[in-house]
Amino acid sequence: MKQKLLIVDDEDMIIELLCDHLGDEGYEIHATNSTERALGLLSKNPDLIILDINMPGMDGLEFCKNIREHVSCPILFLTARITEQDKINGLQYGGDDYITKPFSLKELSARVAAHLRRDSRVRGTTSVLTSGELLVNLSQRRVFYRDLEIEISKKEFELIVFLLTNAGQVFDRERIYERIWGCNAEGSADVIKEHVRKIRSKLKAAAGLEYIKTVWGVGYKWER
Repeated sequence: MKQKLLIVDDEDMIIELLCDHLGDEGYEIHATNSTERALGLLSKNPDLIILDINMPGMDGLEFCKNIREHVSCPILFLTARITEQDKINGLQYGGDDYITKPFSLKELSARVAAHLRRDSRVRGTTSVLTSGELLVNLSQRRVFYRDLEIEISKKEFELIVFLLTNAGQVFDRERIYERIWGCNAEGSADVIKEHVRKIRSKLKAAAGLEYIKTVWGVGYKWER
């Protein structure tokens, strides 16, 4: 199975260069010029991330800080910044190495290979789902918006995971109840309405967005 690399850089020319070079070396490449879109690509469970620090919007350091608790793979910063404090900040935020621009493709390849060989972190079943800047840590059963944790109950978590995993699909309350509570549960599917209300309230307070849409007369769906 190919090892997967996530490349995040705001320069399309560098993305194309790295995709071609590292793709030729046998890696499966996922790339974007946006840290916001990079959050969605975490669901690919990359084995290593190459991350530019000087990104628009959420910069590379903030991105690294936000995901580090949920992603155990090596993170290599790719940047023109070369001061000692920049390097210290990058390492403190959870980065594993620095590659400065301009760089040698041969050196980059060697560092990528070395970090993949040395990656002895216990990655296990660590896995995440994302929706924009909302991150759902499946192994820890926790939900975050950026670096803010959203307190949710066990059933609320299961409902979020079910709808997010099937984003865009509409489910009626009976189907959701059967999926979350089980076929033999003694209760009413009406409880789903209250759980959706609570989830919406919590996500709205944290992110200012409504992720779950009501399809009148049918049920609910997670907006893509």
